[in-house]
Amino acid sequence: MQPTTYKAKAFSAASETSPLASTTIARREPNERDVQIEILFCGICHSDLHSVRNEWSEFMATNYPIVPGHEIAGRVTRVGSAVTKYKPGDLVAVGCMVDSDRTCPNCQRDLEQFCPNMTLTFNSADKYLGGRTYGGYSDSIVVDEHFVLRLPSNLDISGAAPLLCAGITTYSPMRHWHIGKGMRVGVVGLGGLGHMAVKFGRAFGAHVAVFTTSPNKKEDALRLGADEVVVSRNADELKKHAGSFDFIIDTVSADHDINAYLNLLAIDGNLTLVGAPAEPLDVPAFSLIMGRRRLAGSAIGGIAETQEMLDFCGKHNITADVEVIPIQKVNEAYERLLKSDVKYRFAIDMASLKSE
Repeated sequence: MQPTTYKAKAFSAASETSPLASTTIARREPNERDVQIEILFCGICHSDLHSVRNEWSEFMATNYPIVPGHEIAGRVTRVGSAVTKYKPGDLVAVGCMVDSDRTCPNCQRDLEQFCPNMTLTFNSADKYLGGRTYGGYSDSIVVDEHFVLRLPSNLDISGAAPLLCAGITTYSPMRHWHIGKGMRVGVVGLGGLGHMAVKFGRAFGAHVAVFTTSPNKKEDALRLGADEVVVSRNADELKKHAGSFDFIIDTVSADHDINAYLNLLAIDGNLTLVGAPAEPLDVPAFSLIMGRRRLAGSAIGGIAETQEMLDFCGKHNITADVEVIPIQKVNEAYERLLKSDVKYRFAIDMASLKSE
Protein backbone atom coordinates (compact mmCIF):
# COMPACT_ATOMS: atom_id res chain seq x y z
CA MET A 1 0.00 0.00 0.00
CA GLN A 2 1.27 3.45 -0.93
CA PRO A 3 2.13 5.42 2.24
CA THR A 4 0.22 8.60 2.96
CA THR A 5 2.10 11.84 2.39
CA TYR A 6 2.01 15.51 3.23
CA LYS A 7 3.29 18.57 1.40
CA ALA A 8 6.49 20.28 2.54
CA LYS A 9 8.05 23.51 1.34
CA ALA A 10 11.50 23.20 -0.19
CA PHE A 11 14.03 24.66 -2.62
CA SER A 12 14.98 22.46 -5.57
CA ALA A 13 16.88 22.58 -8.86
CA ALA A 14 15.13 21.32 -12.01
CA SER A 15 18.33 20.73 -14.01
CA GLU A 16 22.09 21.11 -13.77
CA THR A 17 21.86 24.64 -15.18
CA SER A 18 18.79 25.72 -13.20
CA PRO A 19 18.96 27.88 -10.08
CA LEU A 20 17.48 26.55 -6.86
CA ALA A 21 13.89 27.75 -6.54
CA SER A 22 10.88 27.43 -4.28
CA THR A 23 8.74 24.31 -4.65
CA THR A 24 6.63 21.82 -2.70
CA ILE A 25 7.57 18.17 -2.23
CA ALA A 26 5.91 15.08 -0.82
CA ARG A 27 7.12 13.71 2.51
CA ARG A 28 5.83 10.46 3.99
CA GLU A 29 3.70 10.59 7.09
CA PRO A 30 5.69 9.07 9.96
CA ASN A 31 5.44 5.31 10.35
CA GLU A 32 5.87 3.58 13.72
CA ARG A 33 9.68 3.98 13.73
CA ASP A 34 9.86 7.44 12.18
CA VAL A 35 10.67 10.86 13.59
CA GLN A 36 9.25 13.97 11.93
CA ILE A 37 11.55 16.98 12.25
CA GLU A 38 10.97 20.68 11.72
CA ILE A 39 14.22 21.80 10.07
CA LEU A 40 15.61 24.91 11.74
CA PHE A 41 18.99 25.19 9.99
CA CYS A 42 20.71 23.36 7.15
CA GLY A 43 24.36 23.76 6.29
CA ILE A 44 25.57 24.15 2.72
CA CYS A 45 28.20 21.56 1.82
CA HIS A 46 30.34 21.70 -1.31
CA SER A 47 28.84 18.33 -2.27
CA ASP A 48 25.43 20.05 -2.46
CA LEU A 49 26.81 22.25 -5.21
CA HIS A 50 28.51 19.33 -7.00
CA SER A 51 25.25 17.35 -6.93
CA VAL A 52 22.99 20.20 -8.02
CA ARG A 53 25.27 20.85 -11.01
CA ASN A 54 25.74 17.13 -11.76
CA GLU A 55 29.52 17.43 -11.46
CA TRP A 56 29.87 13.90 -10.06
CA SER A 57 27.93 12.31 -12.92
CA GLU A 58 30.52 9.57 -13.52
CA PHE A 59 29.87 7.89 -10.18
CA MET A 60 26.75 9.55 -8.73
CA ALA A 61 24.53 11.00 -11.44
CA THR A 62 21.97 13.54 -10.26
CA ASN A 63 18.27 12.86 -10.69
CA TYR A 64 16.13 15.97 -11.05
CA PRO A 65 14.43 17.69 -9.42
CA ILE A 66 16.96 17.66 -6.58
CA VAL A 67 16.52 19.04 -3.06
CA PRO A 68 20.03 19.06 -1.55
CA GLY A 69 21.14 19.41 2.07
CA HIS A 70 22.58 16.88 4.54
CA GLU A 71 23.66 19.05 7.46
CA ILE A 72 20.30 19.24 9.20
CA ALA A 73 19.49 20.59 12.66
CA GLY A 74 15.93 20.80 13.88
CA ARG A 75 13.22 20.04 16.39
CA VAL A 76 11.08 16.91 16.69
CA THR A 77 7.42 17.55 15.91
CA ARG A 78 5.99 13.99 15.80
CA VAL A 79 7.17 10.45 16.52
CA GLY A 80 5.88 7.03 15.55
CA SER A 81 4.37 4.64 18.07
CA ALA A 82 7.52 2.49 18.35
CA VAL A 83 9.98 5.38 18.77
CA THR A 84 11.72 5.30 22.15
CA LYS A 85 14.67 7.71 21.86
CA TYR A 86 12.92 10.96 20.96
CA LYS A 87 9.84 12.99 21.79
CA PRO A 88 8.30 16.17 20.38
CA GLY A 89 10.36 19.22 21.28
CA ASP A 90 13.75 17.45 21.28
CA LEU A 91 16.60 19.12 19.40
CA VAL A 92 17.96 16.66 16.86
CA ALA A 93 20.11 16.39 13.76
CA VAL A 94 20.32 14.37 10.54
CA GLY A 95 23.46 13.89 8.48
CA CYS A 96 24.40 12.39 5.13
CA MET A 97 22.36 9.18 5.35
CA VAL A 98 18.84 8.27 6.34
CA ASP A 99 18.85 4.48 6.00
CA SER A 100 20.96 1.36 5.44
CA ASP A 101 20.27 -2.37 5.32
CA ARG A 102 21.22 -2.80 9.03
CA THR A 103 22.36 -6.40 8.33
CA CYS A 104 25.58 -6.24 6.31
CA PRO A 105 28.98 -6.66 8.03
CA ASN A 106 29.60 -2.90 7.85
CA CYS A 107 26.30 -2.04 9.53
CA GLN A 108 26.98 -4.67 12.18
CA ARG A 109 30.22 -2.79 12.97
CA ASP A 110 28.42 0.59 13.20
CA LEU A 111 29.93 1.60 9.85
CA GLU A 112 26.69 2.43 8.09
CA GLN A 113 28.54 4.93 5.90
CA PHE A 114 30.06 1.96 4.06
CA CYS A 115 26.84 -0.02 3.71
CA PRO A 116 26.38 -1.10 0.06
CA ASN A 117 22.66 -0.40 0.44
CA MET A 118 22.91 2.95 2.22
CA THR A 119 20.24 5.55 1.50
CA LEU A 120 21.67 9.05 1.21
CA THR A 121 19.71 11.99 2.57
CA PHE A 122 19.20 13.32 -0.94
CA ASN A 123 19.45 11.94 -4.49
CA SER A 124 19.14 8.30 -3.38
CA ALA A 125 16.40 5.82 -4.24
CA ASP A 126 13.48 6.41 -1.85
CA LYS A 127 12.28 2.96 -0.80
CA TYR A 128 9.13 4.38 0.79
CA LEU A 129 7.75 6.77 -1.82
CA GLY A 130 9.67 5.78 -4.94
CA GLY A 131 11.66 8.37 -6.86
CA ARG A 132 14.53 10.00 -5.01
CA THR A 133 15.13 11.19 -1.48
CA TYR A 134 14.89 14.92 -0.79
CA GLY A 135 17.31 16.69 1.53
CA GLY A 136 17.39 19.44 4.07
CA TYR A 137 16.63 22.55 2.01
CA SER A 138 13.10 22.06 3.26
CA ASP A 139 10.87 22.95 6.19
CA SER A 140 10.66 19.36 7.46
CA ILE A 141 11.90 15.81 7.00
CA VAL A 142 10.85 12.34 8.18
CA VAL A 143 13.65 9.94 9.15
CA ASP A 144 13.90 6.52 10.77
CA GLU A 145 14.74 6.86 14.46
CA HIS A 146 18.06 5.02 14.06
CA PHE A 147 19.40 7.77 11.77
CA VAL A 148 18.34 10.68 13.97
CA LEU A 149 20.95 12.16 16.31
CA ARG A 150 20.59 14.10 19.54
CA LEU A 151 21.96 17.65 19.62
CA PRO A 152 23.61 18.83 22.85
CA SER A 153 21.45 21.62 24.23
CA ASN A 154 24.39 23.98 24.85
CA LEU A 155 25.40 24.23 21.19
CA ASP A 156 24.31 27.05 18.91
CA ILE A 157 21.96 25.32 16.46
CA SER A 158 23.11 27.18 13.35
CA GLY A 159 26.74 26.32 14.07
CA ALA A 160 25.85 22.74 14.98
CA ALA A 161 24.26 21.95 11.60
CA PRO A 162 27.57 21.66 9.67
CA LEU A 163 28.86 19.21 12.27
CA LEU A 164 26.73 16.59 10.51
CA CYS A 165 29.11 16.54 7.54
CA ALA A 166 32.10 18.85 7.96
CA GLY A 167 32.33 17.86 11.62
CA ILE A 168 32.10 14.08 11.37
CA THR A 169 34.24 14.01 8.19
CA THR A 170 37.19 15.43 10.12
CA TYR A 171 36.44 13.91 13.54
CA SER A 172 36.19 10.31 12.29
CA PRO A 173 39.73 9.86 10.89
CA MET A 174 41.24 11.63 13.88
CA ARG A 175 39.50 9.18 16.21
CA HIS A 176 40.33 6.21 13.99
CA TRP A 177 44.04 7.04 14.01
CA HIS A 178 44.00 7.82 17.75
CA ILE A 179 45.01 11.46 17.71
CA GLY A 180 45.93 12.66 21.17
CA LYS A 181 48.23 14.67 23.39
CA GLY A 182 51.81 15.09 22.27
CA MET A 183 51.08 14.27 18.62
CA ARG A 184 51.86 16.59 15.74
CA VAL A 185 48.90 17.06 13.40
CA GLY A 186 48.89 18.90 10.09
CA VAL A 187 45.76 20.31 8.45
CA VAL A 188 45.98 20.99 4.71
CA GLY A 189 43.54 23.72 3.71
CA LEU A 190 41.49 26.06 5.89
CA GLY A 191 37.93 25.88 4.61
CA GLY A 192 34.72 24.24 5.77
CA LEU A 193 36.48 20.97 6.58
CA GLY A 194 39.87 22.37 7.55
CA HIS A 195 38.58 24.77 10.17
CA MET A 196 36.77 21.89 11.89
CA ALA A 197 39.93 19.76 11.78
CA VAL A 198 41.82 22.54 13.56
CA LYS A 199 39.21 22.70 16.32
CA PHE A 200 39.16 18.93 16.82
CA GLY A 201 42.95 18.63 16.75
CA ARG A 202 43.18 21.29 19.43
CA ALA A 203 40.49 19.60 21.55
CA PHE A 204 42.31 16.25 21.29
CA GLY A 205 45.40 17.94 22.72
CA ALA A 206 47.59 17.71 19.62
CA HIS A 207 50.02 20.29 18.29
CA VAL A 208 48.22 21.59 15.19
CA ALA A 209 49.84 23.15 12.13
CA VAL A 210 47.78 24.56 9.26
CA PHE A 211 49.13 24.39 5.72
CA THR A 212 47.58 27.00 3.47
CA THR A 213 48.37 28.70 0.17
CA SER A 214 46.93 31.96 1.56
CA PRO A 215 49.19 33.98 3.89
CA ASN A 216 46.17 36.09 4.88
CA LYS A 217 44.62 33.08 6.61
CA LYS A 218 47.34 32.92 9.26
CA GLU A 219 45.57 35.10 11.82
CA ASP A 220 42.33 33.20 11.47
CA ALA A 221 44.04 29.81 11.74
CA LEU A 222 45.62 30.87 15.02
CA ARG A 223 42.26 32.16 16.25
CA LEU A 224 40.68 28.79 15.51
CA GLY A 225 43.30 27.02 17.62
CA ALA A 226 46.28 26.28 15.36
CA ASP A 227 49.71 26.37 17.00
CA GLU A 228 51.46 27.36 13.80
CA VAL A 229 50.71 28.21 10.17
CA VAL A 230 52.86 27.22 7.19
CA VAL A 231 52.43 28.88 3.79
CA SER A 232 52.60 25.83 1.55
CA ARG A 233 53.73 27.72 -1.56
CA ASN A 234 57.05 28.28 0.23
CA ALA A 235 59.15 25.15 -0.40
CA ASP A 236 61.76 26.18 2.17
CA GLU A 237 59.08 26.46 4.87
CA LEU A 238 57.82 22.97 4.05
CA LYS A 239 61.34 21.49 4.19
CA LYS A 240 61.73 22.71 7.77
CA HIS A 241 58.92 20.32 8.75
CA ALA A 242 60.15 17.26 6.82
CA GLY A 243 59.59 13.98 8.66
CA SER A 244 57.94 15.60 11.67
CA PHE A 245 54.18 14.92 11.56
CA ASP A 246 52.34 11.95 13.03
CA PHE A 247 49.15 12.67 11.13
CA ILE A 248 48.08 14.98 8.33
CA ILE A 249 44.48 15.48 7.26
CA ASP A 250 44.16 16.78 3.69
CA THR A 251 40.91 18.68 3.14
CA VAL A 252 41.70 20.16 -0.29
CA SER A 253 39.49 19.24 -3.26
CA ALA A 254 41.57 21.09 -5.88
CA ASP A 255 44.48 19.46 -7.66
CA HIS A 256 47.66 19.75 -5.56
CA ASP A 257 51.01 18.11 -4.88
CA ILE A 258 50.32 15.33 -2.37
CA ASN A 259 54.00 14.34 -2.35
CA ALA A 260 54.94 17.59 -0.64
CA TYR A 261 52.83 16.56 2.35
CA LEU A 262 53.77 12.87 2.37
CA ASN A 263 57.36 13.96 2.90
CA LEU A 264 56.34 15.82 6.04
CA LEU A 265 55.24 12.59 7.74
CA ALA A 266 57.36 10.94 10.39
CA ILE A 267 58.03 7.19 10.34
CA ASP A 268 54.68 5.38 10.47
CA GLY A 269 52.93 8.68 9.86
CA ASN A 270 49.52 8.83 8.21
CA LEU A 271 48.10 11.21 5.61
CA THR A 272 44.31 10.89 5.31
CA LEU A 273 42.37 12.37 2.40
CA VAL A 274 38.96 13.82 3.10
CA GLY A 275 38.99 16.28 0.21
CA ALA A 276 38.19 14.76 -3.18
CA PRO A 277 40.20 16.18 -6.10
CA ALA A 278 38.60 15.44 -9.46
CA GLU A 279 41.87 14.23 -11.00
CA PRO A 280 44.02 11.33 -9.71
CA LEU A 281 46.87 12.32 -7.42
CA ASP A 282 50.48 11.49 -8.34
CA VAL A 283 51.89 9.44 -5.46
CA PRO A 284 55.59 8.49 -5.76
CA ALA A 285 56.19 5.07 -4.23
CA PHE A 286 59.32 6.12 -2.34
CA SER A 287 57.41 8.80 -0.46
CA LEU A 288 55.54 5.94 1.21
CA ILE A 289 58.27 3.29 1.30
CA MET A 290 60.90 5.49 2.95
CA GLY A 291 59.25 5.92 6.30
CA ARG A 292 56.59 3.18 6.25
CA ARG A 293 54.06 5.92 5.71
CA ARG A 294 50.35 5.44 5.07
CA LEU A 295 48.07 7.22 2.63
CA ALA A 296 44.45 6.70 3.63
CA GLY A 297 40.97 8.03 2.96
CA SER A 298 37.92 8.57 5.12
CA ALA A 299 34.22 9.27 4.56
CA ILE A 300 31.92 10.75 7.23
CA GLY A 301 31.24 8.28 10.05
CA GLY A 302 28.68 5.77 11.32
CA ILE A 303 25.68 6.76 13.40
CA ALA A 304 27.25 5.80 16.75
CA GLU A 305 30.44 7.71 15.96
CA THR A 306 28.48 10.73 14.76
CA GLN A 307 26.60 10.82 18.06
CA GLU A 308 29.94 10.49 19.87
CA MET A 309 31.22 13.46 17.85
CA LEU A 310 28.19 15.58 18.74
CA ASP A 311 28.59 14.72 22.43
CA PHE A 312 32.30 15.59 22.20
CA CYS A 313 31.35 18.93 20.63
CA GLY A 314 28.87 19.53 23.45
CA LYS A 315 31.56 18.83 26.05
CA HIS A 316 34.14 21.10 24.37
CA ASN A 317 31.64 23.67 23.04
CA ILE A 318 32.70 23.12 19.43
CA THR A 319 30.60 24.35 16.51
CA ALA A 320 31.35 25.40 12.96
CA ASP A 321 31.98 29.05 12.15
CA VAL A 322 28.93 29.91 10.07
CA GLU A 323 27.42 32.72 8.07
CA VAL A 324 23.65 32.44 8.44
CA ILE A 325 21.66 33.24 5.31
CA PRO A 326 17.99 33.17 4.28
CA ILE A 327 17.17 30.50 1.72
CA GLN A 328 16.43 33.21 -0.83
CA LYS A 329 20.21 33.83 -1.01
CA VAL A 330 21.16 30.19 -1.63
CA ASN A 331 22.11 30.68 -5.30
CA GLU A 332 24.30 33.63 -4.37
CA ALA A 333 25.87 31.47 -1.64
CA TYR A 334 26.74 28.80 -4.22
CA GLU A 335 28.60 31.36 -6.32
CA ARG A 336 30.46 32.60 -3.27
CA LEU A 337 31.27 29.02 -2.29
CA LEU A 338 33.04 28.56 -5.62
CA LYS A 339 35.25 31.52 -4.70
CA SER A 340 35.82 30.26 -1.13
CA ASP A 341 34.11 33.46 -0.01
CA VAL A 342 32.75 32.22 3.32
CA LYS A 343 34.11 31.75 6.84
CA TYR A 344 33.68 28.85 6.95
CA ARG A 345 30.28 27.36 6.27
CA PHE A 346 26.92 28.74 5.18
CA ALA A 347 23.93 27.78 7.33
CA ILE A 348 20.45 28.37 5.93
CA ASP A 349 17.88 29.72 8.38
CA MET A 350 14.84 27.69 7.40
CA ALA A 351 12.46 30.14 9.05
CA SER A 352 13.00 32.15 5.85
CA LEU A 353 11.20 29.42 3.91
CA LYS A 354 7.91 30.31 5.56
CA SER A 355 7.60 33.43 3.40
CA GLU A 356 7.70 31.39 0.18
